[in-house]
Amino acid sequence: MAAPFRLYNTLTRMVEPFDPLEPGRILLYVCGVTVYDNAHIGHARAMVVFDVIVRYLRHRGWDVRYVRNFTDVDDKIINRAAELGEDPLTLSRRCIASFRRDADALGLIPPTEEPLVSQSIDAILELIQMLVDREHAYVSEGSVWFAVETNRTYGKLSGQKVEELRNADVGAKRAAADFALWKAAKPGEPAWDSPWGPGRPGWHIECSAMARSCLGDKIDIHGGGLDLVFPHHENEIAQSECGTGREPFARYWMHNGLLTMNSGEKMGKSLGNVVDLVDLLQLYPAEALWLYYLQDHYRSPLPWNEAALPDALSKLARLYEAREVAEQMEGTEDPDAVVASLGRDARTVLELGRAFEDRFHAVMDDDFNTAQALGYAFELARAINRFSAHKKAGRRGGPVVAPALAGLGLLQTFGLLTQDPAAFQEEVKDKRLAAMGLSRDEVERLIADRATARAERDWGRADSIRAQLTDLGIAVMDRARGEVEWRVRL
Repeated sequence: MAAPFRLYNTLTRMVEPFDPLEPGRILLYVCGVTVYDNAHIGHARAMVVFDVIVRYLRHRGWDVRYVRNFTDVDDKIINRAAELGEDPLTLSRRCIASFRRDADALGLIPPTEEPLVSQSIDAILELIQMLVDREHAYVSEGSVWFAVETNRTYGKLSGQKVEELRNADVGAKRAAADFALWKAAKPGEPAWDSPWGPGRPGWHIECSAMARSCLGDKIDIHGGGLDLVFPHHENEIAQSECGTGREPFARYWMHNGLLTMNSGEKMGKSLGNVVDLVDLLQLYPAEALWLYYLQDHYRSPLPWNEAALPDALSKLARLYEAREVAEQMEGTEDPDAVVASLGRDARTVLELGRAFEDRFHAVMDDDFNTAQALGYAFELARAINRFSAHKKAGRRGGPVVAPALAGLGLLQTFGLLTQDPAAFQEEVKDKRLAAMGLSRDEVERLIADRATARAERDWGRADSIRAQLTDLGIAVMDRARGEVEWRVRL
């Protein structure tokens, strides 16, 4: 049976118990990217947030139908294509392919469906015709406009008042607040035939039509970035509810906070302050980016600076190290008997491990509080590391840390701890050495030179090489039986 949960509803501005349209099933639509350039890490926050929500809800027994669209017909695409001297649809196809490569590298799960505007024209035309027939839309100079004054509940999501929406140039519209459903064709722009003449969809109608086509007239949850509340999501509500006559279009509205720069402004292509996802994933493991996004509540603004990813990677490494030392512990005794023998640190690990799943579920079931869930994980990791220092933990501690390991396994719903610890360390070496301007061959040559010096009992030279490695950011660990391990210092 699917577990109950609560979520913050932007529509009511309250945290509410979730009540599905159909028992055990969730219909979720999330606004995707407008594909006119590379995806940046601001886009990726929304992708990761809703990916984790879907993973977690499925983990809790829900059947989630997850739809995320591509906007491949839009003013931004047309303008960028004109700058590049490229066909707009060719540009958008290229950017979709790039986004999918980035999504795979980031480790996102694929949505149930990924509709494209260019492949949803029939559904868009059908919804526009419904709005025209119900007298919520009108035709003017080959374009079709939504008449906002006909929607008595307009503004219920954003709080915007129709009388406050003004602009200097009404143009072909009847009122300043009205917005385009269908734009009359212009030379050089993509166009399709319609009952009102050739043209292309307006921005807002696309998501209403694609959500309806994939999920039906009414859905459970609609998600996206906070910057979409107005006008995009407000207009979606107006179109969908006026077109079908069915309310509500979406019962719950979820919005993730935005990445902010030091200046406080959001990250965006139009502002010229973006960090492309493809560039960052060459420098850091994808899981470090996941942890960075999830260490704050999804609704909070998330500050970005140069220390953000190094800090996240260091925290991630601590989780992997705790898992690694726990996995190496042996023993078959009853865990309570081991605790009675080994004392307080063993008791702490066992108690935290046994309580972890309930604590994890409790905070995640209350508006997906990943920040608090990660806090519990770091508390558990610290307890494991303290216990591992006990001289008998390696031989007898396995039963004590078993519940803790099961608890850390829940972090896979966060896209974390998905690799073997050794594989994680190798990825860190590959990516961070390149970022540091070092090669693996260079480091391993110094490690070999130090081993030779130690074999020759030239301790001064061995210590000098170790100091050189430390200065380069490399930690050297001498293991039993003369084995040497090295890692990038984080």
